[in-house]
Amino acid sequence: MAKETKTNAMRILDRQKVTYDTLTYNCDEFVDGMHSADLTGAPYEQSFKTLVMEGKSGGFYVFVVPIEKEVDRKAAAKAVGEKAVDMIHVKDITKITGYVRGGCSPIGMKKSFPTVFDASAGNFDEIYVSGGRIGLTLKVPVKELLKVTGGKIEDITAK
Repeated sequence: MAKETKTNAMRILDRQKVTYDTLTYNCDEFVDGMHSADLTGAPYEQSFKTLVMEGKSGGFYVFVVPIEKEVDRKAAAKAVGEKAVDMIHVKDITKITGYVRGGCSPIGMKKSFPTVFDASAGNFDEIYVSGGRIGLTLKVPVKELLKVTGGKIEDITAK
């Protein structure tokens, strides 16, 4: 059996002694969160995508929202104390986070950025997030995700 290659996200969870499940799927290019959930069998409502945005101050922020929802930029800005936030450009994802589009995990980015999980994450004991590469999803307890990322829960999705 081939040894599993650990991602930054997995190494951090291991170091913090956080129990998590890995779900892998075959895919060599970006697919959206719903496609990933379909491939892994993860429930849509428990599956979250990681978005990185830049505030007017020039700071970067991580927002973790359900795969079927869009971030409410005003609510997101308010949650991090900014006047406004905008998505970073796709070409900048790797430079800023260390991850690729479609494999961006809220855990283990190059730097630690303020992280906000949508309030709906609090409805579950565990949620599914990217594992740090395309084709890898992690099922992680919400309380542990908050602890590891230093994250908080706020209502940040569009109605």
